[in-house]
Amino acid sequence: MASAKFEVSKQYYATSSLVVGYALCSSLLAVINKFAITKFNYPGLLTALQYLTSALGVWILGKLGFLYHDPFNFDTAKKFLPAAAVFYLAIFTNTNLLRHANVDTFIVFRSLTPLLVAIADTTFRKQPCPSKLTFVSLVIILGGAVGYVINDEGFTLTAYSWALAYLVTITTEMVYIKHMVTNLGLNTWGFVFYNNLLSLMMAPVFGVLTGEYVDVFSAVRSSSGIWVEPGAFLAVALSCVFGLLISFFGFAARKAISATAFTVTGVVNKFLTVGINVLIWDKHASPFGLVCLLFTIVGGVLYQQSVTGAGSPPSQHDSGLSKQRDSEDGKGDSEDENQEMKLPGKFSSV
Repeated sequence: MASAKFEVSKQYYATSSLVVGYALCSSLLAVINKFAITKFNYPGLLTALQYLTSALGVWILGKLGFLYHDPFNFDTAKKFLPAAAVFYLAIFTNTNLLRHANVDTFIVFRSLTPLLVAIADTTFRKQPCPSKLTFVSLVIILGGAVGYVINDEGFTLTAYSWALAYLVTITTEMVYIKHMVTNLGLNTWGFVFYNNLLSLMMAPVFGVLTGEYVDVFSAVRSSSGIWVEPGAFLAVALSCVFGLLISFFGFAARKAISATAFTVTGVVNKFLTVGINVLIWDKHASPFGLVCLLFTIVGGVLYQQSVTGAGSPPSQHDSGLSKQRDSEDGKGDSEDENQEMKLPGKFSSV
């Protein structure tokens, strides 16, 4: 009897640790990424370092026996390449959005993805029109986003251009790429490994196309000592480590708790992200902008409720890919996860 109680208690604390770990990583990562890009103004190199950390981390943990990932195969890599390219573009636009806008703006535009996915599904994939509750929730999301944009004191054409580019890439990924990649038959950590490894291989190409390599080389040549300040090094290191940790805690938490509990955690994480961002610095929206931001989150909660049970539970592949997106994005978007449950196959992005 005592042994059974000990096992229950042990399982409870293990599950609680996983949920707390995921919540901390998810709510902090968007803020950490903003801090990193503020201190280390090289978005292409920053994302490349994140890809390196995640790919190398999965490979090392696999070698140590903590997880299993599908081994690298050239034929599989060729099939995966289009998805990895879209994934890279989504991460690249995501990072540049954080570079030019605050975390609140990022969350608002991130919250718009269910609306765009619903439109794309109805228009291009001939899916049924949203239910009344779903439609109302999408209108609330849109209203909150419009109110935020109108009252955004930090509005710049550059920031919102990156925001639109981000929305286009993430919607493309969620509607089109997901079906193709799911058919490859990779396990969850295999998706993480391929995604990050192929994205890492593409990073130098984008560095040349954007001309960022010139800035990096100039900074290295002009510095007699260390060309990266300690504060920037710490910010980049935290961003890379947390990117890997959220994959681990996300996968483990999904297995340890119910889908509903995981969804609730994702919603709470959004509020935590906003709260942390407001408390630690002045890079946040005005009070009215924060109210509009909360409206978009509430609309997301209603959306999640409207689509819960609309489809079968997500497969192992689905869960893994959703958390790979969250690992790069920095937060679990419950409304996106439920939208993706209704689709036959998915490849989630940032």
